[in-house]
Amino acid sequence: MKITNLEIFHVQPRWSFLKISTDDGIVGWGEPILEGRAKTVEAAVMEYKKFLIGQDPLRTEYLWQSMYRNTFYRGGVIMMSAISGIEQALLDIKGKHYGLPIYEMLGGVYRDKIRIYGHCWGATTEKIITRALERQEKGFTAIKILVEPFTANRGVKKYIESQITCFAEIRAALGDEMDIAIDFHGRLTPDIAIQVIRGIEKYYPLFVEEACLPENTDAMARISAAVGTSMATGERLVGRGAFRPLFESGAVDVVQPDLCHAGGIMEVKKIAAMAETYYCKVAPHNPLGPISLAANIQLGACTPNFLIAEHFGMKEEWDLGEGYLAEQFVVEDGYIRINDKPGLGIEVNEDMLSERSFDGNWDSPRLYAEDDETIIDW
Repeated sequence: MKITNLEIFHVQPRWSFLKISTDDGIVGWGEPILEGRAKTVEAAVMEYKKFLIGQDPLRTEYLWQSMYRNTFYRGGVIMMSAISGIEQALLDIKGKHYGLPIYEMLGGVYRDKIRIYGHCWGATTEKIITRALERQEKGFTAIKILVEPFTANRGVKKYIESQITCFAEIRAALGDEMDIAIDFHGRLTPDIAIQVIRGIEKYYPLFVEEACLPENTDAMARISAAVGTSMATGERLVGRGAFRPLFESGAVDVVQPDLCHAGGIMEVKKIAAMAETYYCKVAPHNPLGPISLAANIQLGACTPNFLIAEHFGMKEEWDLGEGYLAEQFVVEDGYIRINDKPGLGIEVNEDMLSERSFDGNWDSPRLYAEDDETIIDW
């Protein structure tokens, strides 16, 4: 079997799907994308196309290593996002060739259902609570909210107390059965983050995500040492080497590699194995589409320290596969059950790719403080 073609489809709301075709008719799907840089990642995928055409798609590790190592410069979020989507499609082909789900090729079933949390962002506490209650009614048992960015004009005391009050009101509205994670999005400095976390600890957050930006591991370790809450990070890091300092410093309790950025399914499986030796859980980052979710489910099915999967909820249920997949994922009592279909376990509806296509030029919003136009970290 040989690879014959690679095609990219940019689809709404902001995703890119990759189709790899072979000479025996088997096709594989992946999701090579970097939010706001879809065209850039597409160019990277197409640069690999010349090398991949004519290769045996079953040599997954060989092809991954060749894409990663056969160039002077390694890694980087653009190249690794391209490699991630390609690897997902190659494993999809391999699974279909052998008639096995990817999780069977990576150790077999560890759990038969994957817990999932839903995003509940909103401009006010009331809007967050409304959406959270809707998630609860749909069967979710865990959600994630987003901290507001700190700007100096708010005043330190006013800001910190407002974030603590917001979390307390959400906890009161949802009760003790709903787990609530909170994403700081790297918007706070360590000193402010520590004070906010100490204020919300008594409401038992599932984890605190990106309490500060991840470039400074020592700063993250400082926050972790000062609080008793599970600290999470990793969505902006690529390749297993970038995660080593987190584990060694004790900066993280829940690691969040993105299967569409960090290197693909097998690379995140390796990162999860590293995390296991430090008693860390894995909750992959996933604000993307149904192919990415399918890859997350395959990983979760065979990974002992997998904690929970992410459901972004952009455009309602599209990232659960509505319209895009022949059979979309269903959340029941907070879980998605795995299936025994080969490869990624999905069938892509190619007609919908044309119906929901766009030019791929979605960009991340640029945020500024109202008073002085200070740049706010997105």
